[in-house]
Amino acid sequence: MGTTVLYEGERIDHLMTRDLQIIQSRDVFSFSMDAVLLARFASVPKRGRIVDLCSGNGVIPLLLTTRTEASIAAVEIQPRLADMAERSVRLNGLEERIEVVCADLRDVHEKYGYGSFDLVTVNPPYLPPGTGDRKLNPHIAAARHELNGGLDDIVTACARLLKTGGKVAMVHRPQRLADILVSLRANRLEPKRMRFVHPRIGAEANMVLVEAAKDGKPELRMLPPLIVYEQGETYTQELLDIYEGGSTELAFSEAEPESGERA
Repeated sequence: MGTTVLYEGERIDHLMTRDLQIIQSRDVFSFSMDAVLLARFASVPKRGRIVDLCSGNGVIPLLLTTRTEASIAAVEIQPRLADMAERSVRLNGLEERIEVVCADLRDVHEKYGYGSFDLVTVNPPYLPPGTGDRKLNPHIAAARHELNGGLDDIVTACARLLKTGGKVAMVHRPQRLADILVSLRANRLEPKRMRFVHPRIGAEANMVLVEAAKDGKPELRMLPPLIVYEQGETYTQELLDIYEGGSTELAFSEAEPESGERA
């Protein structure tokens, strides 16, 4: 592990697996369960190139290093968060694995070129501008609201960066699912796998994980629901395995479909 400078209000937290560390701050949006689940849900190539959009403080690229030897680019538009991500990369000695880029995802294809990546992961802002609780803190507002590009902009960016046959994995709110699927298909990204996340049995889903393949054949697999809590605030065994390091991927994430091709 390397060393790094911490600024006022920052702390170092331990990630749940492989002794990774991450710099966080009470003044900006910290990562949450959705990022961890996305990092475990995505179909990750053993090698190649991965890009994480809306990367925040870099939690998804850090977690992905436990699953792959691929090179990873972390794209974040907010300079403060990009700086935190870059220092976390140095803290973990992963400079040769992860490149942090402070850039607008709508333009980042100009740096990397079209069709440059095998996998795109994205944990985007969930709320359209003018909806929900707009926080005064600009870092939190930008993390929660589509202030730097809407859903279509994000999906278009994914399509530009992906190779034919490459995959995009996204976590979002179920309320936006219809818009997500329409936008994916409009950008030649065929939905292939979907999993809903429910806080408890009998409760409505509050997250959805979606994976699509560029120019893939139509065949969408609905995976079993993921339940977060058993009773009270006790995690289910699957969640415990993820947070305690016993599992680096969600169940069913690498299973082959019963028929047809994965594309």
